[in-house]
Amino acid sequence: MAKRKKSNLQWIKETLELKPDHHWEGPPGYKIFVANRGAVRFNVPRDWVFEPQEKSFKFLDNKPPKDDCCLEVSFNHLPPNDWSLFPLKPTLKKIMEDDERNVIERGEVITVKRQTARIVWCEIKFIDTQAEPREAFSRTCIALGSNIQCLITFDYWADQAEQLIPVWDEVIRSLTLGLYIRDPRTGLAYPD
Repeated sequence: MAKRKKSNLQWIKETLELKPDHHWEGPPGYKIFVANRGAVRFNVPRDWVFEPQEKSFKFLDNKPPKDDCCLEVSFNHLPPNDWSLFPLKPTLKKIMEDDERNVIERGEVITVKRQTARIVWCEIKFIDTQAEPREAFSRTCIALGSNIQCLITFDYWADQAEQLIPVWDEVIRSLTLGLYIRDPRTGLAYPD
């Protein structure tokens, strides 16, 4: 669990022992990421490297510079409101259209049905020219639910898509917003 120290925006890592009867369960090979006691929660590969940023959290398949992909998440608490009318799909479409990378393909916006959240995501294929030209994918997800707005991005090489798309699928499948955890040692959520 990471906590931000207010004085200089540094994160402090704190390790808690789980109680024997804890309720944390993820699929084999994955760990559960929980931010802000449950504002955002999803599963990531167990062996990925975690790098907290000032305003987001990054997960990499290896330590830089040997990393081949990056999953990044940020979130905001929204004021209590009826967010069901917010134009989520058009907003994501505009974000993807404004991407300034060398885009060679644009996917359609995908809507994921959930009872407690609205989730949309989209993919672009682009030519990365940082070293030698190489095809890459970038996926972007926006989710709204329980007065939480979440943004997830996932960049990876096109030739590694077959092994990395299941990671994205699990992140989206397990994405939960606003399920607050009373005691992180047990995993029990409010109001349980």
